[in-house]
Amino acid sequence: MTTSPSALAEAVPEALRRETVDLAGAPPVVDLTHDSRQVRPGWAFACVVGDTLDGHDFAEGAVSAGASLLLVERQLALDVAQIVVTDVRAAMGHVAAAVHGEPATRLRVVGITGTNGKTTTTHLLGSILNAAGLAERRLGTLSGARTTPEAPDLQRRLAGFVREGVDAVVMEVSSHALALHRVAGTRFEVATFTNLGRDHLDLHESMEAYFRAKASLFTPELSNSGVTNADDPYGRLLLDAAAIPMRSYASDDAQDVGVSVDHHRFRWRGHDVRVPIGGRFNVMNSLAALATADALGIDPSVAVAGLADCPPVPGRFEVIGGPDDDISVVVDYAHTPDGIVELLGAARNLTGTGRVIVVFGCGGDRDADKRPLMGAAAAEHADLVFATSDNPRNEDPMAIIDAAVEGIEERYRGGLVIEPDRAAAIGAAVATARKGDVVVIAGKGHETTQTIGDVAHPFDDRVVARAALADAGRPEASP
Repeated sequence: MTTSPSALAEAVPEALRRETVDLAGAPPVVDLTHDSRQVRPGWAFACVVGDTLDGHDFAEGAVSAGASLLLVERQLALDVAQIVVTDVRAAMGHVAAAVHGEPATRLRVVGITGTNGKTTTTHLLGSILNAAGLAERRLGTLSGARTTPEAPDLQRRLAGFVREGVDAVVMEVSSHALALHRVAGTRFEVATFTNLGRDHLDLHESMEAYFRAKASLFTPELSNSGVTNADDPYGRLLLDAAAIPMRSYASDDAQDVGVSVDHHRFRWRGHDVRVPIGGRFNVMNSLAALATADALGIDPSVAVAGLADCPPVPGRFEVIGGPDDDISVVVDYAHTPDGIVELLGAARNLTGTGRVIVVFGCGGDRDADKRPLMGAAAAEHADLVFATSDNPRNEDPMAIIDAAVEGIEERYRGGLVIEPDRAAAIGAAVATARKGDVVVIAGKGHETTQTIGDVAHPFDDRVVARAALADAGRPEASP
C-alpha cells in the first residue's frame, strides 16, 4: 500500500510537529525505515539521532537510494520532501503505522510487559487464543533479535499479519521498547503487567525510571485496558493510578496448587487448570494469561482448555533429560536477582531430600550493579553454585564472575565452584549431581549462541546439558 506524505505528516502527534517541506506534489510513500541500507525507491527515511550515530548524516545516501521523504529534526539542504519534528524516534512509530494503514487497529493486539514472565505469559495466552479459534501470532524474545522490534519493523510485521488474515497478536513489550518509542503508533486492546524486579538499570538508572517506562504502556495513548499483578507492589501502583480501566490477578486466585517438574495445576473459578509447564512461579504466569483472556472476553472454559494444550516454552523451565534419568536438569532464561530466586525456589519444591545445584553467570556490557545481587541470590537458594560465563561480550569473563562472587557471603563459599568455561561448568554440575538432585542452568534459556567479544559462537545450554547427561552415564534425552 502507499500513503501520501501529507497523511503521514498528519499522523505525527501535534506535540511533535514542527513543519513540513515540499510535501505538495511529493509521491506516495511505500514504506519507512531508519536504516539507510534498507532504503528502496519510494520509501521514507527516518533520521534517528542515536548515542553514537546521527541519521541525518546518512540522509543524502538514502535519497540517492530512492528515498522520497525524510523524517528529520532539522531541515536538510536536500531536494526532497521533509517532515520536521522535535524527536524523530518519538514520531517514527506513528509515521510507520500510517504508512502501513494503522495495522494494529485491524488486529486484537495484547502487550505483555514486566521484568520476568513476559515470554511464558505470551506463549500461554497465544495457546488460549488458538483454543478460542483465533488465528494468532506472537512477537517477543523467541521470534526475533529484539524482544520488541523497532517501530518500522514492528508496523511492517503487523501489516503482514493483517494480509495473512491473522486475528490477534500477543507481543512482549520491553522497557527498552517503551523508553525508545518502539510501540508508538500501536493500539493495544489489553496491556498486561507481570512484575517488576531489578533489570536494565544501565538504561533506566533507577527503579523509579524503570517503572515509569513500564507504566507508560498503561496509558490511553497506547492501551484500551490493563491487567496487573496485585501481588507485586508496582502492580498495585498501576491498579490504583493507571488512567485506563484495570483489572487484577493474584496468587490467591489459584487454589489447591500442585507443581511437578513438567506441569503445574490449580483450581481457578471452579475450573481445574492443568498446564504442561513446571515451576511454581509459572502459576502466576498462567493466572496472568487467564486474567488477560478474561479481559478479551474469552470464555473461562475455553481459556482453561487452551492452557492444557500449551506446549513447553523453549528455554523457560525446560526439562532436559528423560524418564530414566535419576536427576532433573532444568534450563531457564532467569537472568535477574528476582528471577534467580523464583527459579531456585521452584527447583527446591521439586527436590524433596535432594539438592539444588545451579549454574549461572552474568552478561557482559549490561547492568553491572546487579551482579553481586545475582551471586547472593544463587548462593542463598542453592546448595551448590557453579559461577560461569554468560555472554561476556567485551568484558573479561573472570572480572564479571568476580563481581558476582562478591555478593556471596563467606558462609556460602564452601558450596561455590568457579569455572569460566560454561560447557565445563554444566558438565561438572551434572557429573556432581546425585539421585534426586535438580540441576538448574540459568541465564541463557533458548539462546543458541554465546557472545564473546563481538562474535556470537554456537552454544546451546540444552545441547550441552544433554551431552553432559550422556557423559555422566545417564541416558541422553532426545532433543
